[in-house]
Amino acid sequence: MPEVSAEEVAGLKRVSITEMTVQAIRITLSMDSFLDAEFKSFLPDVVYTDSACFWGKLNAWKHHVPMVVSTSTFAFNQLSSMYMNHSAGEIADMVFGLARIGKALKSMEPYGYKVKNPLTLVQSDNKTDSVVYTSRRFQPFAESFSGHYAFVGPSVFSDAVPDKKKARPLVYISLGTVINNRPDFYGKCIEALKDMDVDVLISCGMALDREKLGVLPENVRVEPYVDQLDVLSRADVFLTHCGMNSVSESLYMATPMVLYPQTGEQAAVARRAAELGAGILLKNDSVAGIRAAVIIRHNAPYGCSRHIYFVFKKFIPYSGVSKSRTLSCYEKYFFYRFIGYPWPADFVPVCT
Repeated sequence: MPEVSAEEVAGLKRVSITEMTVQAIRITLSMDSFLDAEFKSFLPDVVYTDSACFWGKLNAWKHHVPMVVSTSTFAFNQLSSMYMNHSAGEIADMVFGLARIGKALKSMEPYGYKVKNPLTLVQSDNKTDSVVYTSRRFQPFAESFSGHYAFVGPSVFSDAVPDKKKARPLVYISLGTVINNRPDFYGKCIEALKDMDVDVLISCGMALDREKLGVLPENVRVEPYVDQLDVLSRADVFLTHCGMNSVSESLYMATPMVLYPQTGEQAAVARRAAELGAGILLKNDSVAGIRAAVIIRHNAPYGCSRHIYFVFKKFIPYSGVSKSRTLSCYEKYFFYRFIGYPWPADFVPVCT
């Protein structure tokens, strides 16, 4: 693999589209001879590649092999891309990075890689078979995507079931695994919630120096990692960065969200979750703003039939649960306990 400078590492950590694209191109070139030999000896009939795995796409095109794209977030075209709300920094990164990306793409031509437009690497088209790990209802502008798209639901595997019964509410906070070195934000969360009658669990990753958070209040616990699905099964509020996986797991465990996206892609997920009543946007990340958002989200009427029906009808039947597993007892328990009346008549509680 090519060496990466400290400046390039910093760019990757702040999720620079330019840096990620350039590094993916460098990786492609570093693996060119290996992958060329593999394609010639293995003779694949199809390439199954992640949407962000550019060397998969590039080699499928180079060797003229049909491709299936695996998309772990939304499928993005000209319509669904409108859901993204890029920051000024992200926009500047994309605009000023075009020349650098163009130069990197040009360097690939002698190796047989021909890409006229960088957008073809990242944007979905209606001719490529694609597997999207969300439900058709959650996908923005799903009707604009052709039959080449299979919306199969989130890949969620857990034996845990929602059980919100405990001595006092649990507020779970996580900014994911990439942009999580935010002692300033965690400090504001601690200050906002320390005097509330709630338990607080913060999953902060390994990059954070936890000593920067000082002495923790009795109701606050900070861990580098947790079993997120287990925590969400018990949590009453999830303050999340809005990664697709985190939002899907929160929906699966019927946990209300406070939505705090850090990137344009996460902003798209946050907007869609808010539209469907699954969470509220944290527009003011001050101490007072965080406290108010948690109180509003926790006190909101979460037992509305529309939202619960969305969670169970649209996510659980297509969320990676074994096809042989029947969920009827689980759903009966949830609907009676949290709503107070039976599940909808047309709700068939079996994974198919």
